[in-house]
Amino acid sequence: METMLLHLHLVRHGQTFFNRYNRLQGWSNSPLTDAGLADADKAAAKLRDIEFAAAYCSDTTRAQVTAQRILDANEAAGHVRPSLVSDMHFREQFYGYFEGQDMSVAWTAAGGPHGAKNYNDIVRKYGLAATRDFLKEADPFHDAESDNEYWHRVEDGFALIADNPRLKNGDHVLQISHGNTLLSLMHRFAPEGYDLSERPANGSVTCLDFDTNEPMDRAVSVVSYNQ
Repeated sequence: METMLLHLHLVRHGQTFFNRYNRLQGWSNSPLTDAGLADADKAAAKLRDIEFAAAYCSDTTRAQVTAQRILDANEAAGHVRPSLVSDMHFREQFYGYFEGQDMSVAWTAAGGPHGAKNYNDIVRKYGLAATRDFLKEADPFHDAESDNEYWHRVEDGFALIADNPRLKNGDHVLQISHGNTLLSLMHRFAPEGYDLSERPANGSVTCLDFDTNEPMDRAVSVVSYNQ
């Protein structure tokens, strides 16, 4: 089987009003602030010399606007502009009943019954997967994604990229991502040596190598984080 290694450049979308107000965003649509537009432009400057063979983002406005500004700058630098694929599989974690809630309130509700006072306390005591499972448990409608539901959707997003017949070994792919998704990918795939107490900044770039011929647990390797 021929090698099929893709270089993924994952950009966290620019700052939104929900980011500014410290609210869970998930599948909700909060527009970019002026600072968020500047975040997207900073990411565009970092990536202007890369020829992207494909581009993906979630079907949320914050991801789409960030992607378009990066692709605009990339095209202006003389590169061929790829079509942007906007798909729900690239969305952030779904927080269900807690969508739009103040983060401190939501994570206290999730962690409190388990003796954890906030998000970091849940991670420290129970691991990152528990943040999703505890939030689903605390959701009175149980609509929030469990850890298994979340990863099933995210892995389907990677499968969409892998199934793109136009991509070839060594191609560069732009993917607009989300804060908790980037942190989750790092927890799952990063070797030791990364400070994961530091959340990825809006407009930051995280680089992953994706071997489409490997099973998911071995397919992703981290090149850089939160640059």
